[in-house]
Amino acid sequence: MKLLIADDHTLFRDALVQYIERSNPDISVTLAKDFYGAISLLECDDRQDLVLLDLRMPGMDGIEGFKRIRQKFPDVRVALMSGIAEPNDVKAVLELGAVGYFPKTLSGKALLQAIHCVLEGDTFIPEDVKTGKIMPSYYTDDLSKTNENEQNVDELNLTPREKDVLAFLVEGASNKEIARELDLQVVTVKLHVRGICRKLNAKNRTQAALRAQELGLKPLCAAGS
Repeated sequence: MKLLIADDHTLFRDALVQYIERSNPDISVTLAKDFYGAISLLECDDRQDLVLLDLRMPGMDGIEGFKRIRQKFPDVRVALMSGIAEPNDVKAVLELGAVGYFPKTLSGKALLQAIHCVLEGDTFIPEDVKTGKIMPSYYTDDLSKTNENEQNVDELNLTPREKDVLAFLVEGASNKEIARELDLQVVTVKLHVRGICRKLNAKNRTQAALRAQELGLKPLCAAGS
């Protein structure tokens, strides 16, 4: 698979590439530091499985840059990535054909899961677990306190085994890996994942893992440390 990442924040860009290359060496990542670099790379090779565009990078001009990419390369799957996008911006690019929106407030693992979700053909739009609206791409002053998170977690009514499975989902583990670690059948893991998604009101395992992180749930390795 081929992935083009266009972002002017070197530290973020390099960290994301490391996450991707460690998780899936088969993904070929190309980098651009601004909108013009992204256009130039696409003109040389537009056979990209996914293009990630930072909404506020130099030359992008917000939504206008996204429109230009879509008009010039209509067959390329493009997703928005931003640290300061407003909900209206996100809704606008989704209406223009974006296949996903990745707020930079996502953890590295969560962002990686979201990218894999889109590479597999899905559309990724994260929702705020409290409001049900599009997740903001910046931190606000009304983030849940620890005790509020604990209360929300208790209200999920997860079984002990579902909590175990969910912890592995947050780590990005596959059904086979979870089955091996918990000494379960893969079909049993799938049933637990289905129950978890229902209780978290999540459409898929990726969204369930993201909502779990929003609620303060930790992976098993962190919970046991």
